[in-house]
Amino acid sequence: MKFISWNIDSLNAALTGSSPRAAMSRDVLEMISREQADFIALQETKLPAKGMNKKQAAALAEYFPEYECVWISSREPARKGYAGTMALYKKELEAKTDFPAILAPEPMDLEGRMITLELPEFFFNLVYTPNAGDGLKRLEERQVWDRKYAEYLKELDQKKPVISCGDYNVAHREIDLAHPESNRRSPGFTDEEREGFTNLLAGGFIDTFRHVHGDVEGVYSWWAQRVKTSKINNSGWRIDYFLVSDRIKSQIRRSEIMDSGPRQDHTPLLLEMDF
Repeated sequence: MKFISWNIDSLNAALTGSSPRAAMSRDVLEMISREQADFIALQETKLPAKGMNKKQAAALAEYFPEYECVWISSREPARKGYAGTMALYKKELEAKTDFPAILAPEPMDLEGRMITLELPEFFFNLVYTPNAGDGLKRLEERQVWDRKYAEYLKELDQKKPVISCGDYNVAHREIDLAHPESNRRSPGFTDEEREGFTNLLAGGFIDTFRHVHGDVEGVYSWWAQRVKTSKINNSGWRIDYFLVSDRIKSQIRRSEIMDSGPRQDHTPLLLEMDF
């Protein structure tokens, strides 16, 4: 089975925008569609609470005509047009959808950050983890989220194996970003956030990329848009992950970071499993 995860940073902009960046986003969507993955997870869709309009739905269907689509968006009192996640999966698959709330600090559970699909053999969870924010103003709440999310995944894992993916907004180790020495208190590389991710893995999960590739350096999943040369210079961060339950790690066939060309921000991830 094949899985793809991508923080798209606005589904509407990617599908209907006219900017050069929107064109690059559509190139990435085209690349993803050619993979014919069984599951596609999208984060930061930024859709309104009511979801896609007809134009957006038609544009998405052109890329993924053979897929069911489920989504959740940020809803009041949380910010409108913020965060949001979407899962696409092949129509022949039997999947039960859940939009879990994990009793995170308000309004995180209302920001459309998580979808879980239950399949006969496993759970597929996709997540868009809250950022600690400028000045680390949301770090305390982020730490609570990390604990609650780890507890949630562990509960799933007690029932059947878990495959989880998304933008976790943390570079776990120093080799997961280009400049660790100058980012010690930057959002996504604080000791607190890294410890939260360590705790998540300790609950019985494997970072599939590290499992396959070991301590390879210089491979990242995100490059800052605000710095025009960040991708050219490969000054990036690895903050997007595929995790699986430890007991199915032998079924991992591939775990790769896909090439999104010149487009900065996040790039998609690909995972192949034997099921």
